[in-house]
Amino acid sequence: MPKQQRRTFTTAFKKQMVQLYENGKSRAAIVEEYDLTASALDRWIKQAKTTSSFKEKDNRSTEENELIALRKQVQRLQMENDILKQAALIMGRK
Repeated sequence: MPKQQRRTFTTAFKKQMVQLYENGKSRAAIVEEYDLTASALDRWIKQAKTTSSFKEKDNRSTEENELIALRKQVQRLQMENDILKQAALIMGRK
């Protein structure tokens, strides 16, 4: 069974789907008519209500942003540590 390709939707399309929902069309009808998943539609509705943005980075919590920043910092520090270890080995040989 071949894996289904991930579809992408424009911001305009997402806004239109949210607008249909807000104008009284049922979730089930929208999902069926436009061949969407209920979870995608629910996420778009939530994003429209909270930040009015469909970009994931605009919808992250402060904790999620902090976690991403900390992971980047850990990765950078690990790289710096590896560089220092290599430099110490090189200096030790001389």
